[in-house]
Amino acid sequence: MGLGSMIGTGVFVSIGLCAEKTGVLLLFAVPLAGLVALCNALSSAQLAARFPVSGGTYEYANRLLNGPIGFAAGWMFICAKSASAATAALGLAGYLLNALQWEGPDSKHVILAVSVLIVPLSLVLFGIRQSNQINSVVVSITLCALSLLIMAGVTAVLILPDFSTLWNAVLSQKSELDSAGNTPHDFSSLSFTSVHWSDFLEATALMFVAFTGYGRIATLGEEVKRPRTTIPRAIAITMLISVLVYMGISFTALSTLGTERLYRATMEQAAPLEIVARQLETAFANQHGLWRFLPAGILTAAILVGAITAMTGVLLNLLLGLSRVLLAMGRRKDLPVLLTRVHPEYGAPRPAILVTGGIVLLLVLIGSVKLAWTFSALTVLFYYGITNLAALRLQSSERLYPAWVSICGLIGCLFLVVFIDGRPWLAGAIIMAIGFGIRSLSNFYQNR
Repeated sequence: MGLGSMIGTGVFVSIGLCAEKTGVLLLFAVPLAGLVALCNALSSAQLAARFPVSGGTYEYANRLLNGPIGFAAGWMFICAKSASAATAALGLAGYLLNALQWEGPDSKHVILAVSVLIVPLSLVLFGIRQSNQINSVVVSITLCALSLLIMAGVTAVLILPDFSTLWNAVLSQKSELDSAGNTPHDFSSLSFTSVHWSDFLEATALMFVAFTGYGRIATLGEEVKRPRTTIPRAIAITMLISVLVYMGISFTALSTLGTERLYRATMEQAAPLEIVARQLETAFANQHGLWRFLPAGILTAAILVGAITAMTGVLLNLLLGLSRVLLAMGRRKDLPVLLTRVHPEYGAPRPAILVTGGIVLLLVLIGSVKLAWTFSALTVLFYYGITNLAALRLQSSERLYPAWVSICGLIGCLFLVVFIDGRPWLAGAIIMAIGFGIRSLSNFYQNR
């Protein structure tokens, strides 16, 4: 389940947002974000092994810290993952628009994003077993498409002059033209010295969101067999695969488009890798070797299919995790008990799933990929800060890993969150106040 969440929105959309801040240093921001996420993943693994229940950090904080902190964790999870789901829906719409070549109204992106949200929402309503089966197919297709793109990108750097020139330009801090002399690549913005350290750390914070898919494993603790051994192993495998894929795609995207074009492709269409694929196909068009035997447009088609399946998989996993946290919060009466109703045949908490869909829908209507992803980064870093804090309260006999792992995770989260753009902070404070207001009303009416 976790791999389906990690290999999704981050790789197909957010890489362009981060590249705008870091240039070639994105190749260093990715593993740094993965390292912080790994500490958090190990803390989550310990907690999930000790408390194999749905709800994730919301449940752990309630049991090991206190009720208000637990509620804050649950509410921030809802905010963070709803924003991530909205980004996924907008990204899915962007790739679909490119695939369909639909010339519609200016609002066509948001209209299509709302429409595509209905499909994964319907699947989740019919239970986790069906969603798990679909998730396996989605991940396989996505990994194949991304692997093909990475191979094409590495090959281009090795054999095509335009691509190998990019890395020479990075080191010399110059701007160059392609072989035709008419398509400027802003290589100077990719240089090591042109990036401010605060921008690098903000990009690392934004990339961190992409690696938090391991949370899907922890929040589904009740539905995983042998959680004490299965959860830590699954997290380690998914983290390793994800970091390698992100490194490969970052290298390919920067080599192909450069910083500015990659960022524009993300902001204007939310489909940067489709443009990367088209650029690579154009570059290989007149070359000899294996690539000339491939059908025309095969690389672009593979990325479109991979992106569409990946975004669908992301939405499936996020809707599952969100609905389970709402279910747990309803059970503790922090939210209305209506959310605790479970379908007798499919075992799905349908009221919680429908509420989840409604929240994501509202965020989709805003229509901003950058705002949604940045807000997700802000809230998810606080959320996993609480995760590490809860892990530090475990007894020595209950820990699977040394306490310093959770300390590093806590420091990493609190350090990175400081560098998030200031605009989402006000929205986060207001939404948190609204959440505690809902909690107070819910407790009042249910305890009368």
